[in-house]
Amino acid sequence: MSLKYTYAAKTSRSVPEAVKAVQKSLKEHGFGTLWEMNVPSKLQEKGVDYSREAVILEVCNPKQAKRALEANLEAIYFLPCKVVVFDAEGQTTIGMMLPSVMLEALQDSNLKTFAQEVEDMLRQSIDAAVTMVVSEE
Repeated sequence: MSLKYTYAAKTSRSVPEAVKAVQKSLKEHGFGTLWEMNVPSKLQEKGVDYSREAVILEVCNPKQAKRALEANLEAIYFLPCKVVVFDAEGQTTIGMMLPSVMLEALQDSNLKTFAQEVEDMLRQSIDAAVTMVVSEE
């Protein structure tokens, strides 16, 4: 049996447009972007050629992070959350690892509800980013 450990949604947006949309949606759900890595650019800096568009966003909802850390300090190993945006065969995907699956590794019942709440907020952010209107700023 295969364990489902990711959630993803497809969009007709370009990768840069999808990044902008998901960052806006995440902000509306209380998440901020701590760091953004353009994968091809970073690999090229290291002398490795990679041409597929891909961006990794490290995102955090500070109130939720505090809840997790107060429940179990080992949750720090799973922070911040990552949201990815990439092109696969001409189709843009926005996705994430499922917090409920990752935090299951700690086998702490105090984190089970918390992880599902964060996962739901991230899913909502991803889903909203697929269709939301993003103004040019």
